[in-house]
Amino acid sequence: MRPSRRELNELRPVSIETGVNRHAEGSCVIRIGNTHVLCTASLEDRTPPFLKGSGLGWVTAEYGMLPRATNTRNRREASTGKQTGRTIEIQRLIGRSLRACVDRAALGERQITIDCDVLQADGGTRCAAITGGWVALRVAVNRLMAAGLVVSDPLLGHVTAVSCGIYAGQAVLDLDYAEDSEAGVDGNFVLLGQDRLIEVQMSAEGAAFSRAQMDTLLELAQLGSECLIDAQRGAL
Repeated sequence: MRPSRRELNELRPVSIETGVNRHAEGSCVIRIGNTHVLCTASLEDRTPPFLKGSGLGWVTAEYGMLPRATNTRNRREASTGKQTGRTIEIQRLIGRSLRACVDRAALGERQITIDCDVLQADGGTRCAAITGGWVALRVAVNRLMAAGLVVSDPLLGHVTAVSCGIYAGQAVLDLDYAEDSEAGVDGNFVLLGQDRLIEVQMSAEGAAFSRAQMDTLLELAQLGSECLIDAQRGAL
């Protein structure tokens, strides 16, 4: 029995609320169980210097956790003068994941920055940030298209991310913190649509895992992705 009493292939409750920031071109709050993330998309009519004159757009991301997103207060990274390695790794993952769904030529020479701020954490924050970040990106791109600034849709499909792992000897979908902290195998799957992989992060926290176990986790991730895409569509 999982601590949350969910089935092995069951996601935590998912909700996505758009339009939560009046200033950002795109915004949402995504809630996956007790993990809540605010995602905003900010549009700028410029690109990084290395893309100037190329005709290509850019999508990047920043990630952070509020001090009381967890059980104990964490110091703001701004107060220490630097980001942690974990923060840098996660925001690079979010940026890579969302760029994978963008036709940068169709986007044109403009940049969209996705800011993901964790309001409350209970496992799977990077996955929630990617899934919610795509919704914020979709809203911002819709605004560009409605204004006639983009001729063809630059988004190639839905991007979702979900965690899977081996907990108590069984493959489970969407680990919360209680499971993640005890998992023998921990993995994060980023998908474009339901069958194309953008990135897979997997590691054995205890014993090594087999190819068959990895295939089972991938099948769970695809099932989870289908449910998350439904939630994205419902929010939009």
